[in-house]
Amino acid sequence: MSDQPRAKHVPVLLDRIVELFAPALSGKPAVMVDCTLGLGGHSHALLSAYPELTVIGLDRDPEALSLAGRRLAEFGDRVRYVHAVYDELPTVLVQQGVTELDGVLFDLGVSSLQLDVAERGFAYSQDAPLDMRMDPTTGPTAADVLNSYPFAELARILREYGEERFAGKIAKAIVAERAKEPFTTSPRLVQLLHDVIPAASKRTGGHPAKRTFQALRIEVNGELEVLRRAIPAALSALAVGGRIVVESYHSLEDRLVKRALTELSVSTSPLDLPVELPGHGPELKLVTRGAEMAGEQEIADNPRSASVRLRAAERIRRAS
Repeated sequence: MSDQPRAKHVPVLLDRIVELFAPALSGKPAVMVDCTLGLGGHSHALLSAYPELTVIGLDRDPEALSLAGRRLAEFGDRVRYVHAVYDELPTVLVQQGVTELDGVLFDLGVSSLQLDVAERGFAYSQDAPLDMRMDPTTGPTAADVLNSYPFAELARILREYGEERFAGKIAKAIVAERAKEPFTTSPRLVQLLHDVIPAASKRTGGHPAKRTFQALRIEVNGELEVLRRAIPAALSALAVGGRIVVESYHSLEDRLVKRALTELSVSTSPLDLPVELPGHGPELKLVTRGAEMAGEQEIADNPRSASVRLRAAERIRRAS
């Protein structure tokens, strides 16, 4: 891995996250899982604010775990580092001997580490191999997807994961170009997208590569499938009074999180009954009203916070 200087890592909505966890973590021995440890910024603030807290930090990226370990070294054995994808949470908890959690944090999407290291291939603005794996030790790369997926499957992931209006047109161009020569680096793909997407859309829709790169990244890392498994697993591990906080950065993630939290925040008693049936009351209380966003000052200081949507909930009853 390159030893190039890394951009400053600025955790998104840091003070708000520390505040949201206060009722669940303060004044007692508590255990939480940071499901996306990254460079450890959120965990550092939480460990500093809550001196009896232990954090189990998960990340699929081995380099992130190494860098976070250095950043959090001052907290000693109050931090446990686990190389895992966050849908492996149930297995991790068994291995750690933990039965209930006081907190769970998800900071979804691509990390500063991954964006800022050119050879990881996440940023369309850099000349880099088309990799995009969050765990660079395993699995297919973005180049593998581009060079091997049939037209219909390419169009589907661009349409579903990138919400790309020109998915079919882009997929057709990719199939034609890869027949001449396989895709290996980002500039050729960026140029193809620039050529294929109509000029009017380029003027109003942001960088023409943004949606395609998002779609490829989600596909390579199985992000939505992993999240669909991980959120229910995290909720089932929460103790009564425990809290979950999730930061999403695009609508696909946010809709999935919203649905999972909302389903458990309403009664399952029949609507025509005048009283709540035992065991049918809400399991969760929504702590945030809708999705919270970063303020103007935070966006100015940290442009990556512009798309964040934060949701939080507290477990108020165990499942029957």
